[in-house]
Amino acid sequence: MRAVVQRVKRSSVKVNGEIIGEISKGINVLVGITKDDNDEDLKYIKEKIFNLRIFSDENDKMNLSVKDVKGELLIISQFTLYGDARKGRRPSFIEALGGEEAVKLYNDFIELCKAEGLKIQTGEFGSDMEVEIINDGPVTLLLDSKKNF
Repeated sequence: MRAVVQRVKRSSVKVNGEIIGEISKGINVLVGITKDDNDEDLKYIKEKIFNLRIFSDENDKMNLSVKDVKGELLIISQFTLYGDARKGRRPSFIEALGGEEAVKLYNDFIELCKAEGLKIQTGEFGSDMEVEIINDGPVTLLLDSKKNF
């Protein structure tokens, strides 16, 4: 599982011109799921996101987590995180998980995040979405559950 984690001042997602998810201070999470992801991958990424110290403390040092600042999360599925552009000009998405399996893992990930007690908003899996991200910093990190071992 991959996640692009961005500290934001605000972020929103629209489908068909309507806002379906919107947050203020917190983290925008773009999530990609691959064929061999399982519950352990979901838990690893969730723990990383909620415990990363990427928010400033009183000394302006990145020392606080999203939990510490009672931030919000906007979670958006993005299969293109598993795009492979090494050959040719059109990326291959063969490693991205699709269909019902991907929807299930995405929804399971959202439920894990909701259990943390912060405000969680989401995109719509498989939809054409317009995402607005007002990055704070900017602070952007790439997490990959397969690179944790």
